[in-house]
Amino acid sequence: MFSLERLRALDAVAVHGSLAGAAVALHITPSGVSQQLAKLERESGHTLLEPHGRSVRLTHAGRVLAGHAARVLAQLSEAESDLADLGEEILGPLRLGGVGSSLRALLPDVLAALTEAHPRLTPTVVDGETVGLVPLLLTGELDLLLIESWHNRPMPLPGGVRVKTLAVEEVDVALGEGHPLAERPWVDLAELDGAVWSSCPPGTEPYEALVQALRARGMEPRIRYTVTEFATQLAFVARGLTAALVPRMAQRPCPPGVRFVPLRPALRREVRAAWRAGADSPSVRACVAALTGEDG
Repeated sequence: MFSLERLRALDAVAVHGSLAGAAVALHITPSGVSQQLAKLERESGHTLLEPHGRSVRLTHAGRVLAGHAARVLAQLSEAESDLADLGEEILGPLRLGGVGSSLRALLPDVLAALTEAHPRLTPTVVDGETVGLVPLLLTGELDLLLIESWHNRPMPLPGGVRVKTLAVEEVDVALGEGHPLAERPWVDLAELDGAVWSSCPPGTEPYEALVQALRARGMEPRIRYTVTEFATQLAFVARGLTAALVPRMAQRPCPPGVRFVPLRPALRREVRAAWRAGADSPSVRACVAALTGEDG
């Protein structure tokens, strides 16, 4: 009999491609993952990992067992969902996460209505970047996410995650009111060659989308201000220190002295609800329905 935790470790390595990635997703150390897999090798009688450069990869036996592990874990998720469906009452914890701008724009009214209609529902909310929140969804630490995907750099999602689009919005360039292009009806990013930029930290969707957008126009990014909150970026823009790409949802609150100029060609951001397949409890379904306006 294989241990569920060891199968979960193998599945995490298969999904994330490394011991380190699996460790982050499972919130244990890489040595802890390695120990789980060593025990699984003894249980199975097969070598499951082999060296690959400075990392490791699954052997053929590892890939075969990982396929079974993924199916077992998916079946367990469906079992959890089926048990939740035995009572359709919307109650208990609903653990939400999302990027700050979408939480602020979309979630307060939805949660106010849900908790008024279902007093036994107990939502909790954390903010963060999509790249850091998705692993928490996969491990079951969060139930529902509001994530972003920029059209010039679509967000890749692992298998087993369901999504629903909530909004598609324009992204504008934020400039200080004294900037020569600030009063233009639109601007091409190529006209901002040499500009200093602000963005969210490297690895996040806004940062990578900015890099892709500038390189597509033949420019190497000069990103000197890396801060998580758009509101902080706009404070720097207002003082004429930097430019920033800002989706419409993130443009308020805004300090005086900032101008938002549309881009040509246009750049867009999609905001999506994301949850684990087979883990759409009545509470998750009710929240998704409320976010999409399908709750009647």
